[in-house]
Amino acid sequence: MLGNMNQNKMLAVLFDFGGVMTSSPFDAFAKFEKERGLPENIIRKINSTDPDNNAWALMERSEVDTTGFAEKFGAEARALGHEIDGHEVLALVQQEIRPEMVEALKKIKTAGFKTACLTNNFRSGESHGVKGDVMSLFDHVIESAVLGIRKPEEGFYIAALEAVGVEANQAVFLDDLGVNLKPARAMGMQTIKVSDSASALDELETILEMSLRD
Repeated sequence: MLGNMNQNKMLAVLFDFGGVMTSSPFDAFAKFEKERGLPENIIRKINSTDPDNNAWALMERSEVDTTGFAEKFGAEARALGHEIDGHEVLALVQQEIRPEMVEALKKIKTAGFKTACLTNNFRSGESHGVKGDVMSLFDHVIESAVLGIRKPEEGFYIAALEAVGVEANQAVFLDDLGVNLKPARAMGMQTIKVSDSASALDELETILEMSLRD
């Protein structure tokens, strides 16, 4: 395996957490919107409006707490003509772990690749329980709430590469959002947009030249 690693120069695998190691929060958003009679994709629309300074961005940089997030998100929703409780939206982010991705991560580590989780997260005690168990499998965890910067800011990726000790062209990065993959790809990383675990693992197996499933 080390021969393959040297041949294709791939030394590290970087994973997003939500939507990659877990099921997609967008499915939860869609269900919530349908149940509340809200327009389809309204939560994503709110989150993509002023993306560097909206409630979500401030929360991920630890510039507001959950109360501050709820207040600002509520105001952003009202600006678009809707009443949405920000606390309820935050609860939707907690999704189910994908066991097939966890097993792939374990195989990747056993094969000698360096690993890191690159997550835009909140300071809300969310590292406990099952999520904490999965996080402990990574060599490094790069958190927006700790760094004060977030994907897709270039500095976030630079911090991740420095942590694992590889060049950009020696890393592959998996994320469920194209906006987060774009700067990584521009830096020289190989990237995989995750819509479902099966197709993502197909791509990753090709890049790493190894099987990640039993």
